[in-house]
Amino acid sequence: MKNIRNIAIIAHVDHGKTSLVNAMLIQGGVFRENQEVQDRVMDSNALERERGITILSKNCSAMYKDTKINIVDTPGHADFGGEVERVLKMVDGVLLVVDAYEGPMPQTRFVLEKALELNLKVIVVINKIDRPDARLKEVPDEVLELLFDLNANDEQLDSPVLYCSARNGVCTKDPNVPAENMNPLFDAIIEHIDPPKGEDDKPFQMLVSSVEHSDYLGKLAVGKIENGIVKANQTVYVKNYFDESKSYIGKVVNIFNFEGLKRNTITEGGAGDVVLIAGIPDITIGDTISQTADMEAIPFVKISEPSVEMTFMVNDSPFAGKEGKFVTSRHIRDRLYKEAMKDLSLKVRDGDTAESFKVSGRGEMHLSILIENMRRDGYEFQVSRPRVLYRTIDGVKCEPIDKVILDVPEDAVGNIMTAMGNRKGELVSMHPIGSRMRLEFLIPSRGLFGYKSQMLTDTRGEGIMSSVFFEYQPYKGDISSRTFGSLIAYETGDAITYGLYNAQGRGRLLVRAGDPVYMGMVVGANPKGDDIVVNVCKKKQLTNMRTSASDEALRLTPIQDMSLEMAIEFIADDEYVEVTPKSIRIRKAILDHQLRAKSHKPVVAD
Repeated sequence: MKNIRNIAIIAHVDHGKTSLVNAMLIQGGVFRENQEVQDRVMDSNALERERGITILSKNCSAMYKDTKINIVDTPGHADFGGEVERVLKMVDGVLLVVDAYEGPMPQTRFVLEKALELNLKVIVVINKIDRPDARLKEVPDEVLELLFDLNANDEQLDSPVLYCSARNGVCTKDPNVPAENMNPLFDAIIEHIDPPKGEDDKPFQMLVSSVEHSDYLGKLAVGKIENGIVKANQTVYVKNYFDESKSYIGKVVNIFNFEGLKRNTITEGGAGDVVLIAGIPDITIGDTISQTADMEAIPFVKISEPSVEMTFMVNDSPFAGKEGKFVTSRHIRDRLYKEAMKDLSLKVRDGDTAESFKVSGRGEMHLSILIENMRRDGYEFQVSRPRVLYRTIDGVKCEPIDKVILDVPEDAVGNIMTAMGNRKGELVSMHPIGSRMRLEFLIPSRGLFGYKSQMLTDTRGEGIMSSVFFEYQPYKGDISSRTFGSLIAYETGDAITYGLYNAQGRGRLLVRAGDPVYMGMVVGANPKGDDIVVNVCKKKQLTNMRTSASDEALRLTPIQDMSLEMAIEFIADDEYVEVTPKSIRIRKAILDHQLRAKSHKPVVAD
């Protein structure tokens, strides 16, 4: 027990959590001295490596002297905050990583608040001290101010502060003293973080904080053993903290613990260690596994509710079923409900029809990652535009409000203020950070839909934006976030250069020559704001007369491939994104032009 420390690494996105884990694993003896170590080795998911972000919490361990340090690497993006909330019950302390230039950001506040609520010990790690623009005097003071704001107790206010360069694998207590290795960080963890409080001689009890899946063993329950010893082939009792009626008997088939990045098979696990248990097929996050039937379920944190919803539907376009492997409502339903069991911040319910499902999450990115994972697994379906979830509080219609922080060049402040004003954003603070300006706004969550691309345009690609849910406030009124209309294909066929050349005068195209299109499919954007039907399949009529003008090559403006996030940002309320393993298309909900026109006609009262 005294030789175990359980810690989580928490921070805002891109502040260097996964790089810090890399450095700790290298110096913790996980790799050979001559072994080539992949950058961000904990980001094992393909999407994580492509996007450079952590999406799922992951466990590993490192040895320092004779102490085993169990480490949980957590996501930094606000949309995956549910991953952070549930794993904090597994640890006894946290490393709060803060960028030496940016300082505390919205997600820093969110994750620190959750850690303080659970009365966890905190070690502050100022990372990226090798940045030329690092603010080593100001940032520690900003972290202390944040601790005051969150009503930290005296012990938490006295948390040790360390200075790191995770990329170079060095750490120091004093930024003026050159750093040599990560030993000061390991020493601080052993001295400041308490060992687990469980006892081996009590009956076995463990809270399931995470669930993994193995092709060979099925579900694996991950958690910290609160008390007692668990042995292979032992009969156990399972209870759920939120649903007392859910109680059944199970059997522990295999037990694993973490050694570095690997899972090591063990015959028994003791109190305080983080283990994986296989053999209980119906186990879910929040369950308590215990040795006796009369033991109470361990309290589990209540995960924050989702604030954004999308409708997932069976694809019914003319191209349906051509590219996907799983296309029926049964396939989509099974996958969505299975996903909701692994991700507690995701909610799934049946939709208005048998072929639609309402999926709620923390934000656009949370849902777009789910869509991308399903697409890569062979699913074909279509999704609606995101919409916020309103609540009625004291008889007043309320909507979710986000806190947004933007770091932008000084000459872009005017553009940001105008855009935020149009989207009902309220300026909270504005102050310079180096040569840039930091703007903080409170804005309705729906006001951020589709804003990221505009923000990059307004700041010439130099702006950095981050947001986190703040609270529910009374409804702020209508927001017209989409200022353009759609160019809609007139007929089904292949896009022709001649037809595209005539259509590109109406706006920006989204398809190339030779791309298959169908009637009602969106093939471009009209900057004037109206929907226009264009015939991109139109061919040039052949004649027996030739002129020099007729032989000129038609030049088409190059188009940008539409990513999934861009497509979700693009669509209007009456449009869907059609998602297949090979293609992403945008379409009108009603494909037939005449039926669509009738649905938009105003109803005249008698």
